[in-house]
Amino acid sequence: MKPSHTKLFSSLIRAALLCMGLWLAPASVSFAQAVNNQAPDLSASLCDSLEAPQGNKLAFRAYAVGAQLYRWNGTSWVFVEPVATLYADPNHHVKVGVHYAGPTWEANNGGKVVATRVEGCSPDPTAIPWLLLKTTSTDGPGILSLVTYIQRVNTKGGLAPTAPGASIGAVAEVPYSAEYYFYRAKNY
Repeated sequence: MKPSHTKLFSSLIRAALLCMGLWLAPASVSFAQAVNNQAPDLSASLCDSLEAPQGNKLAFRAYAVGAQLYRWNGTSWVFVEPVATLYADPNHHVKVGVHYAGPTWEANNGGKVVATRVEGCSPDPTAIPWLLLKTTSTDGPGILSLVTYIQRVNTKGGLAPTAPGASIGAVAEVPYSAEYYFYRAKNY
């Protein structure tokens, strides 16, 4: 290549890499970058029992959008699992992970946490309950390996259908949204 072509080619490569970097940057946002240092105000909802125990501090929060799945057993709808995408912001622009059966929360980097229900509260009769969950296991890298408690709050939708299923085994996907607050021990 002639010197002028080499300079032009080099400039094009740099521009392409810069564009790729800008394009890929939002996808690489992690749970750690989705930090908001304010825990939810549970007193306004009369859900004080959902406070994370002393010795835990808020690490981050995520915004979930998805569905609660239910299966018709012939007499009632039985909860199967949640299926949701987790976002770093309330406008659902930056995906940071997923939420599924277990219940399990998994970050884009592969780290995950499984938890069990400790307490629940239903401030909105048209939505699934708010919950306090305690970690039962963690796996993989990243901030999820330090999670001790999770709160599910500000839920919308997700309740089991009121009408019977069309047939035994029928599955209903009921849309829901929620905020998940993730806590860790204060000494981390």
